Amino acid sequence: MKRKTQLIHGGIVGDEQTGAVSVPIYQVSTYKQERAGKHTGYEYSRTGNPTRHALEELIKEIEGGYAGFAFGSGMAATTAVFMLFNSGDHVLITDDVYGGTYR
Repeated sequence: MKRKTQLIHGGIVGDEQTGAVSVPIYQVSTYKQERAGKHTGYEYSRTGNPTRHALEELIKEIEGGYAGFAFGSGMAATTAVFMLFNSGDHVLITDDVYGGTYR
């Protein structure tokens, strides 16, 4: 697919649960579990949900990457990236990086 088509039709197509042709926005916080620690893929929306998963798959596909990641805030994204470094590593950034990071 061309890039414009991928933006519309890339990633995860449809919703198996409802038959919707695009993934709906799931506005729930928790998902039913058979028992503690045994779930069908999602347990709590902060750790993952079908809507965010579809967005991450689309990002991965469009960018030709290994994985896509979506965050609820700039600081959450910044924290995840900085967790990749070790104590003593040097990081160079510009002053137009996300505001909370620069401050």
